[in-house]
Amino acid sequence: MNRICFDGRLAGALAFLILISCPLGALQASPAGITTGKQILADVNSRIANISTGELKTLLENNPGIYLIDVRTLRETYLAGGTIRAKRNIVIPRGWLEYRVTDAVPGKDAPIVVYCGTNQRSPLAAETLQRMGYTNVRNYSDGFVAWKKAGLPLEIADREPDTFLYAKPQKVIDGVWSAIGATAPATYENSGHNNNLSFIVTSEGVLVVNAGANYLLAKSLHEEIKKITGQPVKYVVLENGQGHAVLGSNYWKEQGVPIIAHADAAHEIEENAAALMESGYRRTRDKMFLTQVVQPDRTFEDKMVIELGGERIELLALGPAHSPGDIMVWLPEKSLIITGDMAFHQRLLPVFEHTDTRAWLETWEKFAALKAKYVIPGHGGPTDMAEVTKYTKDYLVHMRQKLRELIDNGGTLIDAYKIDQSAFEHLDTFEILARQNAGRIYRAMEFE
Repeated sequence: MNRICFDGRLAGALAFLILISCPLGALQASPAGITTGKQILADVNSRIANISTGELKTLLENNPGIYLIDVRTLRETYLAGGTIRAKRNIVIPRGWLEYRVTDAVPGKDAPIVVYCGTNQRSPLAAETLQRMGYTNVRNYSDGFVAWKKAGLPLEIADREPDTFLYAKPQKVIDGVWSAIGATAPATYENSGHNNNLSFIVTSEGVLVVNAGANYLLAKSLHEEIKKITGQPVKYVVLENGQGHAVLGSNYWKEQGVPIIAHADAAHEIEENAAALMESGYRRTRDKMFLTQVVQPDRTFEDKMVIELGGERIELLALGPAHSPGDIMVWLPEKSLIITGDMAFHQRLLPVFEHTDTRAWLETWEKFAALKAKYVIPGHGGPTDMAEVTKYTKDYLVHMRQKLRELIDNGGTLIDAYKIDQSAFEHLDTFEILARQNAGRIYRAMEFE
């Protein structure tokens, strides 16, 4: 038997010959009279369900779990000022939709709304999904431009493109400022600024809480501090040993500023130095330029008091919480506390492998006894005790109660993943952390 072998060039030539020898209609039939893009869009719009800005707003309020698919490119979303803020907003460029949607959306009956900038690609995307068998698809016909113009909620990768900071510092109360980080995970776009970088301004100097996720981010924060006050930075305090708190420390050391941390956090930094750098490079790549891991200059165990410009600043380690070496910065005369990762509200709190949720709740009672009026959490905007109690203490109590019932009744780890967390599903990072939290708390409670 004769065999014919040919390489890619011959295959391409053969495909071209077939193409030019076939009538166009044999390859792709089009409805009569449709010869332009506008005509194609008009034809497609007659076969899909379109919704307006008001209808989408109502839909998201009533069904926050709907899948919202932005079919623009990632670069477009950055240049155009973000995407629509929603619990399940997914960016899948139109050219990749057919290949990626099955991984992003579970089930052909899941509710989906597609959109683009000005309703040119999203109708085609909606029809494509219908042809793929998705049965509950709508197209947001006004598009992102209209949503943004209406002043409706946006998810923005970087709010301040002229600085490495995700957002510039905002005044919380007199003498206290905070650069509020993204509530999303650390990314290249937000330069790793996904926690709060706060500072206290006094008549004798400034105390900064958190060094930042890299050298360049720390430098950007310092530049903003200089615009607000002529007072020098006297101290930098690390809320824990995580990368976004500590990796900017070598910038501050270059400025002659001492770094202060809890002894347990210092141990974490020393032990995990290589992992901290690897994680930073993976997320922010070249923005780690000049960054090095350095050790704190001073450590403490339970409490350190700093008197600066007539302001009493207490560094408190009240007990185990989210991670080793968690501390808070308490201003008793202002009734303001910078909690670090003791308290969360706008994003779902993460449970690490080493997190002791029972101890966290015990420590919470000491924290609550301070009766702070103003709260700057580790993530999310300034708030109050009622808000962080609802989304930190109440969440931990809920999870532990449900999982205790499950364990006592012989439930498995698979069952743990299914426990009801719907009261918290509107929080940022819920999709990433909810199942992980359930599994980690379950495994820890098995041995309590």
